[in-house]
Amino acid sequence: MISLKIHRRGGEHLLAACDSELLDRTLSEGKARMTVHSSFYHAESGDSDALRSRLSMATIANLVGERSVAVAVEMGLVEEDCVIFIEGVPHAQMARL
Repeated sequence: MISLKIHRRGGEHLLAACDSELLDRTLSEGKARMTVHSSFYHAESGDSDALRSRLSMATIANLVGERSVAVAVEMGLVEEDCVIFIEGVPHAQMARL
């Protein structure tokens, strides 16, 4: 499953999405450190179709995990070369200008 949450600020729709098993996990590698807080990433659970639907409406996205990032790459919203890995876990951000 994928955890999804939309944050609205003005006209922006930020989608936070992660593979559900990563919730509340802290990833750390070298100087990179990131905690996948459930308060930021989880309002609902869905599958890749739900993520595709939310990504099509998002102006900004913050994605963590193999399934979540793969959907954005598949949709052409994230370039594979722009994905970073922390403890082997993919992380990507997307912004529509």
